[in-house]
Amino acid sequence: MAPSSSRWSWVLWPGLISAAVATLAWSNPPPRDFEDFAADQLVNLAVKDVCGPQGLPMLLQLVVQDCPKLMLSQRQSLGSLARQASRRWNFGLFSLYRTDLGGLTGLPGLALPRYRALTLAGAGQFLILQTDSGPGSPR
Repeated sequence: MAPSSSRWSWVLWPGLISAAVATLAWSNPPPRDFEDFAADQLVNLAVKDVCGPQGLPMLLQLVVQDCPKLMLSQRQSLGSLARQASRRWNFGLFSLYRTDLGGLTGLPGLALPRYRALTLAGAGQFLILQTDSGPGSPR
């Protein structure tokens, strides 16, 4: 019986490996899913950076009553901006997204921070591998 089971393992393992590879390739998230993921990340960053104590100039703080709600209302625009500012490398089983945005001056006295991120997409999930943020424009 041992030779027979050995023969089946030669047939079974390649089939299982092929099925696993096909599943990973099928579950590689598309750019639209990345846009949704990036929108959530950017809203969180904007609330932290723009709505924080050092975020908005005093005059704008008087005008903007609910800064977090304002940032959340811009979720779709932020996602679209992130998608436009990202480059995707699709390796079939997974993708890498490199995002460089920000560093612009929107209003006098209000410069938007620069954000960079490297994100791994695979198996229907996103994982941020590297981030960098600060003043200035992206290189």
